[in-house]
Amino acid sequence: MMIQALFFPFVLTGETTSNPNLHDHEDNQFTSNRTSDLVLETHFGAFLYECSWEFILKKFDLRENNEKYTVGRPVEDHHNVTFVDIEMDIFAILDVRETDQMLVSYIWVYWRWNNEHIHWDPDQFCEQANILVPTKFLWMPDLTIEEMTDRDKTAPSSLLKIRHDGWVEYRDGQVVDTSCSLDITHFPFDYQFCDISFKSIMHSDEELLLVNNRNKTESYEEIIETIKTTANWRVCSLKVNTKSVDYFGYNQTKIVYTITLKRHSQQYVANFVLPLLFFVCLDIASLLLSETGGEKIGFKVTILLSVTVMQFILNDILPPSSDKIPFIVMFCVWIFTMMLLSLLVTIFVRYLIDKDQTCKVNKKHSRLQCCCTAEDAAKEDPSFPKEDCSDPKSEVFLVMERVSEELSEMRKSITLLSNRTEDEKPGCWSRVADIINKVFTVAYITTVIMFIKIFFEEWIYEHPYVKCHRDFPVSPNKQNISI
Repeated sequence: MMIQALFFPFVLTGETTSNPNLHDHEDNQFTSNRTSDLVLETHFGAFLYECSWEFILKKFDLRENNEKYTVGRPVEDHHNVTFVDIEMDIFAILDVRETDQMLVSYIWVYWRWNNEHIHWDPDQFCEQANILVPTKFLWMPDLTIEEMTDRDKTAPSSLLKIRHDGWVEYRDGQVVDTSCSLDITHFPFDYQFCDISFKSIMHSDEELLLVNNRNKTESYEEIIETIKTTANWRVCSLKVNTKSVDYFGYNQTKIVYTITLKRHSQQYVANFVLPLLFFVCLDIASLLLSETGGEKIGFKVTILLSVTVMQFILNDILPPSSDKIPFIVMFCVWIFTMMLLSLLVTIFVRYLIDKDQTCKVNKKHSRLQCCCTAEDAAKEDPSFPKEDCSDPKSEVFLVMERVSEELSEMRKSITLLSNRTEDEKPGCWSRVADIINKVFTVAYITTVIMFIKIFFEEWIYEHPYVKCHRDFPVSPNKQNISI
């Protein structure tokens, strides 16, 4: 009722709030033949017509085949530079294909540029500050992603937003496959840096200039917190830079977004690195075993075979390597080499001990053989008296015989005691083996401690320009996607 009351004075006076110069030819024909009953209908219809987006389209003749808006850059003078503001947000890291050296991500892009042919006053169109038109109605910058290897199969956004001041906005979400050079030298404690670069295909800086108006001091922490990642990776940082490059003889500006990823290493540490360290500890503990038995050699061989099995497992979990040898491979080779060297030293020490024991057995056997030969020779002497002889001299000989037998028994006892003392005393080769074993044990433990300390300082590192404070994904806003 209030709206009708406002309209009646205009109807009675034959006037309208709209600009009469903006009426099209059909409206003029219609109003020229209006009657008193049609005055309200005509002016009321004109008011609605000016408040719709159709009138803006007709005012600027926005259509599909209008060369003014679709063929060239939207400038009044071709010397004018078209500035294109680019922003990109990453919503998800879908996959990191290490075999193909590719990053699959879901991104949203926002482009904004000025169309010098379009401008209107919102007050003349019922406060309409912007409208949406199909992308085929206007020129769009020929931007592409430099690292993109495969186009998104989904259809791009089909609408453009035109503001009353001439700025045109374009938003689109797409899944992009981009090439990324992966360096797995520090696997599984590695950082990966992947770029997504926007640039023009045909225009130089003199025609099309790309800019990024987002505050460079912004930490992107809010964006990083919302990025969904795969179970094996997390996003550490997102930075944007502007670079000027020379392509085919003319300069172009490109906007480079650098995504820093860090691998979740907990699974690899628990399933591979720690078992290798346990094998090293077992090999060190085996140095305490006795050298006389064969259990020590068998134990070391078992550990060596276990490390060999771990190397086969590493071959399955290790991504395709670059030109550099990964630290984890060097770690496995070092452990295998040290255990092999320990096994060889154990075999050599065992050989020296067996050689010393063989010499002792041969020496003891020769002594017993000499004692038996002397006693048999005394019994076979013809001048030695017999027991059944009644000669008084024979009795003396018999007494002498008993004394000789007792001396013989005493000699045997002394010989046995001396042999036992010599058996308990280590031989020359046993002493050499003991020295080798002690020196190798000290050198082995010292080498292991120093190597692990120095090696892990180089292997497990924090990048000087990237800080990932959350070693474990605990953020409730950050979700993982299982691929």
